[in-house]
Amino acid sequence: MDADKRFVAVVDDDTSVCRAIQRLLRSVGITADVFPSGDEFLYALGATPHYDPGCVILDIQMPGTDGVEVQRRLHGRKLPAIFITAYDDDEMREQVMAAGAQAYFSKPFDDAVFIQSVCVALGVQRSG
Repeated sequence: MDADKRFVAVVDDDTSVCRAIQRLLRSVGITADVFPSGDEFLYALGATPHYDPGCVILDIQMPGTDGVEVQRRLHGRKLPAIFITAYDDDEMREQVMAAGAQAYFSKPFDDAVFIQSVCVALGVQRSG
């Protein structure tokens, strides 16, 4: 991994998914903060002026503010969004990609392809 120390935010109401993604990214030198809801992530962005993740990984379906709404609220920010979902839907994929998503993955996803997408979003090269 490049010397760039940017990190990602993982937003998913399933704590086991958050932990798994956090471990996966850590295995290639990427730090990840986890949030159990879109509301908590948006609060962190608003309440902490220097909180600046390099990208956000969003679950589409969550209670409260879902991933699609988070993406809508982030409109205008230079924060790449990668979507993950357990309920793949062609219309939803088209909607989030048209709104500027970096990538869209159905759970379970290919780890290597996922990591590569995160690296692209962060603008870093993966070593090894």
